[in-house]
Amino acid sequence: MIALASGASLASVLRLRSAPAVQTEFRPEKLGIALLGLGDYATNWLAPAIAQSTYGKVAGIVTGSPDKISTWQEKYSIPDSGVFNYENLEDIASNKDIDIVYIVTPTGLHHKFAIRALEAGKHVICEKPMAPTAEDCTRMIDAARKADRMLQIGYRLYWEPHHTRVMTAMRDKEFGKWESLETAFAGRMKDFDDPKNQWRIDKELGIAGALYDLGVYAVQAGFYTTQQHPIRVTATSSTDRKEIFNEVPEHWDWELEYADGRKSIHWSSYGKNGNHLKMATAEGSLEIERAYGYSGQSGVTPVGKMSFEDVFQQTRQIDGQLLAIHRRNANVVPGEMGRRDIRLINAVMESADSGKSVELGKFDY
Repeated sequence: MIALASGASLASVLRLRSAPAVQTEFRPEKLGIALLGLGDYATNWLAPAIAQSTYGKVAGIVTGSPDKISTWQEKYSIPDSGVFNYENLEDIASNKDIDIVYIVTPTGLHHKFAIRALEAGKHVICEKPMAPTAEDCTRMIDAARKADRMLQIGYRLYWEPHHTRVMTAMRDKEFGKWESLETAFAGRMKDFDDPKNQWRIDKELGIAGALYDLGVYAVQAGFYTTQQHPIRVTATSSTDRKEIFNEVPEHWDWELEYADGRKSIHWSSYGKNGNHLKMATAEGSLEIERAYGYSGQSGVTPVGKMSFEDVFQQTRQIDGQLLAIHRRNANVVPGEMGRRDIRLINAVMESADSGKSVELGKFDY
């Protein structure tokens, strides 16, 4: 198995129309994935996706919940040697059946577990958003380079047909220059007493609430639609339900300004609903509704309605990421991309806290 492929630039990533779902002529032995964190997303989405993938298999688990172990072992035929906890993660180094650790914990823990897994000699796929700060992201990237292992971020929409259609259209300037853009991912949530949601409003684990959990999609969409780096951000945050949101804000809004004077609007919230990408181009509208969910996207371009069927996004993502580890495809979602997005999110927080615009300077990806 060949290890590290270097991170691609933003331009080179967007030359990829979409990663192929299946390459039937390439049938290597499946790579073993250990899921670290066995919450809802790992249980109901990632593990089934890996089980259905062409190039991967569930080979291990890392969990702090002993009561979950037997169920996972039975369902995915995981031997005792493939079971680890958060304290003995370093022992995974000796398990030759595990090639990759997939980090699926709350955001505040991503960087610590990712670095430990990389130092144990495993490739890492880390769920979005990458880490609390850009400095944490850099530590992860440095650990991957030192270990000569690949670090990828769980940005599944790089394999979703509606979004790859938008990426391609904007990369190729198919509909001329963009004139306006709004991206939003938000949802009114009430069940924060549920253990699976408590971390979302915890400053240590969720960092800034909806801005990290949902807003990262709006940040991503801004980059791959405009094909530009913003130069300035102006942001606000606010809270209506103060009895719930006493550690993180409930609502986030930010405006990005670009070197040519154009501006884009973005927002995220746990208190209102929004799930769209809306761009006006010289030749008409380019839009995706229900944009960031696991299914159900619908879209239009200036030449008509997009006519894509739903796909199992996570399976396509897994196969695309494993092909990158096999060096059959580029790493389209490297750590450098994740750091870029966290850097912008950190600037949104800084602007909202200070009440002033923040100059972004030069991006390195």
